[in-house]
Amino acid sequence: MNLQFSAIATQNYHSPSQIARIKTEAWVADNLYCPRCGHPKLNHFNNNRPVADFYCPNCQNEFELKSKSKPLSKKMTGSAYSVMIDRITSNKNPDFLFMNYSKDKQCVIDLILIPKNFFIPDIVEKRKPLSPTARRAGWVGCNILISKIPKQGIIEIVKNGKVCDINDVINKVNNSKLLAIPNLSARSWLLDVLNCINMMPQNDFSLQQLYQFTNDLAKKHPKNNNIQAKIRQQLQLLRNLGFVDFLGKGQYKRLK
Repeated sequence: MNLQFSAIATQNYHSPSQIARIKTEAWVADNLYCPRCGHPKLNHFNNNRPVADFYCPNCQNEFELKSKSKPLSKKMTGSAYSVMIDRITSNKNPDFLFMNYSKDKQCVIDLILIPKNFFIPDIVEKRKPLSPTARRAGWVGCNILISKIPKQGIIEIVKNGKVCDINDVINKVNNSKLLAIPNLSARSWLLDVLNCINMMPQNDFSLQQLYQFTNDLAKKHPKNNNIQAKIRQQLQLLRNLGFVDFLGKGQYKRLK
């Protein structure tokens, strides 16, 4: 994988964002394999699709690319809020690729994949409508809150200018598929409890330690009147999926 951008004629474009989009999308089309099946090439969709920029000709999975010259942060700018929510709630959203590139060196610095099944409405932040004087007055965009995504859903493809092992990437993607629960409410619960487990300072933890998140989870799920029972249920699911191990007597171990 060549991390350098190729020489592309951009003299007809004046917007820095347009030039960056052309260069980063060309890099993906020329260099990136499918992180799901390992196919050596992704195909570019026609321009102006509301969501998704690329697809894999082998497994047909779709990807949307977001890139920036600054380091990847806790939130990334997304597309139209209504489109994003519609795709998430219909389980038709693409996987996301987030890229950090160097303007000076004209190369990729970081590239992460966030699989589609980690997208729930809670991680999509609604932005203020554009002002009446804006070209797209009233348009409402969104931010994707990466900080709310479990670490199991943030898969590094390029890190600090170095290409990560392709087999490691695909294995992590395959593991993440285990959390691909179609029911949005059930998936939200599972990811929320997984996030709580990830916050444990050590791999070994107790049920009582996890109960410390009861109030936080109650705020996120106000319609549930038995939060601790729900925590135990999600622990059972995560154990069945191989993300935690039950050690006995209320003790657990984080595995993935």
